[in-house]
Amino acid sequence: MAHRPKRTFRQRRADSSDSDSTQEPFAEPGAPGEQTDLGPEEEGLPSGGGHAEAAELPRRARGRGRGRGRVWASSRHAARAAPRLDGGSDVPESRAVDLSTDEEDGTHRSSESKDDQSSSSNSSSSLEEEFTSLVNIPDAAFIQAAYRKRDLARAQEDYISLDVKHAFTISGMKKNTDYPESEPDDHENIIPFTPKPQTLRQKMAETAATRNEETSEDSEEDKKYQDIWEQQQMRRAVKITKGRDIDLSQSSESQTVKKFDASISFPPVNLEIIKKQLNTRLTLLQDTHRSHLREYEKYIQDVKSSKSTIQNLENSSNQVLNFKFYKSMKVYVENLIDCLDKKIINIQEIESAMHALLVKQAMIFMKRRQDELKHESAYLQQLSRKAETSTNTSLAIDEKTQWILEEIESRRAQRRQARVLSGNCTHQEGTSSDDELSSADMMDFQKSQGDILQDHKKIFEDVHDDFCNIQNILLKFQQWREKFPDSYYEAFISLCIPKLLNPLIRFQLIDWNPLKFDSIGLKQMPWFTSIEEFIDSSMEDSKKEDSSDKKILSTVISKTIIPRLTDFVEFIWDPLSTSQTTNLITQSRMIFEEHSTCENEVINKGKQDLLKPIVSRMKKAIDDDVFIPLYPESAVENRMSPHSKFQERQFWSGLKLFRNILLWNELLPEDTLQELGLGKLLNRYLIIALLNAIPGPDVVKKCNQIAACLPEKWFQNSAMRTSIPQLENFIQFLLQSARKLSTSEIRDEVKEIILILVKIKALNQAESFIEEYHLDHLKSVIKEV
Repeated sequence: MAHRPKRTFRQRRADSSDSDSTQEPFAEPGAPGEQTDLGPEEEGLPSGGGHAEAAELPRRARGRGRGRGRVWASSRHAARAAPRLDGGSDVPESRAVDLSTDEEDGTHRSSESKDDQSSSSNSSSSLEEEFTSLVNIPDAAFIQAAYRKRDLARAQEDYISLDVKHAFTISGMKKNTDYPESEPDDHENIIPFTPKPQTLRQKMAETAATRNEETSEDSEEDKKYQDIWEQQQMRRAVKITKGRDIDLSQSSESQTVKKFDASISFPPVNLEIIKKQLNTRLTLLQDTHRSHLREYEKYIQDVKSSKSTIQNLENSSNQVLNFKFYKSMKVYVENLIDCLDKKIINIQEIESAMHALLVKQAMIFMKRRQDELKHESAYLQQLSRKAETSTNTSLAIDEKTQWILEEIESRRAQRRQARVLSGNCTHQEGTSSDDELSSADMMDFQKSQGDILQDHKKIFEDVHDDFCNIQNILLKFQQWREKFPDSYYEAFISLCIPKLLNPLIRFQLIDWNPLKFDSIGLKQMPWFTSIEEFIDSSMEDSKKEDSSDKKILSTVISKTIIPRLTDFVEFIWDPLSTSQTTNLITQSRMIFEEHSTCENEVINKGKQDLLKPIVSRMKKAIDDDVFIPLYPESAVENRMSPHSKFQERQFWSGLKLFRNILLWNELLPEDTLQELGLGKLLNRYLIIALLNAIPGPDVVKKCNQIAACLPEKWFQNSAMRTSIPQLENFIQFLLQSARKLSTSEIRDEVKEIILILVKIKALNQAESFIEEYHLDHLKSVIKEV
């Protein structure tokens, strides 16, 4: 076998376009020292170096990248293949096989990757055409025959040649061949552990390929998103179109007449079946017709009945009049309620204003009395201290106290002058109410009261008399009661009238003051007389025994008058004023008399609601307004001394309150009066003041006044020999005074004391005293009782 010319091979290497000799390992088998004689098995087979070289080309191309990297590897192979064909004729067949194998593998790789074909440039295609014109590329049959020949040679020699520097196989050939045994052994799969250095062209080719891949990937991703968006829009459009098509198809199907399908088979039909169905249908129609006839007849009857009813109503004038009356009453009551609902606000405002004005005046009187009592008592205490010290220094009095004392004395002088002009000489100092106002205060009060009354007159000035006059309102209900008594009593009008009249009665009571002497009584008021007439007319009815209208007046008093009177008692009434107390008792007695005619729970509750504040107000007056000072005998011996005068005024003021309390004897319970008058006032204040007084005609006179205040009702029992327990202290004081006076020359006063004991039913004590002091001429006084 001839060897390859060394010089020519090296010259070819020098002329190679690749400047890096280390990048061409497939050229090393031709180097000195490595050129060995080929065995006979290598004559017809491709050389090991050639096969490795052919196998390495596509692998290098894959290692460097795709695209232009493979073009560079193909150009180099063609440049080296031409000299080798010219330089030696010993291995033309083997070299052709290697080249054809390499080209076949490259062709196979290019078919697997479509990206490599798209990235090839025009220059690479021209080089490949030049290369294929110089080299004869074998076909697939030739390549398979070569593989079989190699395998047979290995089997005969029973060894694997080690003269192979490059053990990479063409994976593409393994896929195309039918012989899996031609696959290289495991020891031929030598794995390179270090990357081979790349030339400048290879680096440039790899960079360009990477950029192309990124560009292609981005474009592919954008194209992918674009395709997805287009598909979504298409699906949406198709869905809407399908929905519309379905609606159109359904509507068209509902409108179209179902065509006869000849393929459907029907059951056999005969005349009997048809006749039966016709009879059934006829029966149903006849039933429906009969039901329609019945309904028609019913409607005819209803029309006739309605016409006859209308005619009867038109002919019957009473029914029409009744309907008109009920309708007019309904309209009237609705209008009345609307009117009162609007006016009740104004009534409450005027009522509150008048009440506040009266309360203010009452508080002025009460505060003035308490302040005067406080300052006068303090002044007298200063005089007592000065008398005890026996100093001749003048008494220092502040300006306010001096001014108050002058005001007190000025009003007392005016009252004395008025009593002298009236001829009242029996009046006692301290029993006056002291409720005089200055001219300026009186003018302010009258002006405020006049303004309130002017507003009071304007409340109903725009209202017709039928809606603000109580007599006209009751006349409407009286007509109802006379015409239709059954419906009148069934509607419980007697319970509704007091509620309807409440605002109107309160309107008439705005300027009513039950504490004034000249105030009009309840029985003289227009509303009272109107209600009495309404009740009297109801009594003439046949049902007068069962009539509920007679309770209207008592209900009005309980719901309207008593709350009004209670406000006066709690905030305005002065129990020390005899005139106010007398007027209040008169009004209360009239109210209780009306209640006595109709006894029920509501009326009893109203009565208790009035009596409770009366008792409470008297208790408060006893605690706040009663003050009887005790001075030494030396200070009160002189009847003209300030201490004696002040003590006398305060005693008679307490006695006045005692008399006013006992005036309620017919209205309040006896035990309540005895507790207030005897227990709290007589025994606690009046008896103590009498014990501190000097026995004499004045003391007997005071005892006579106390006995005169006691109600005779308490001593009407003829079998009574001893007085009530609450008078025991008073009886003992009378006996003590009688003993002191019996030893003196004043004997007429002893007879007066015995008469007082007899009046209060202290008969046993009187007899004992007469026998003890041998006053036989007074036994006739006891026998007369």
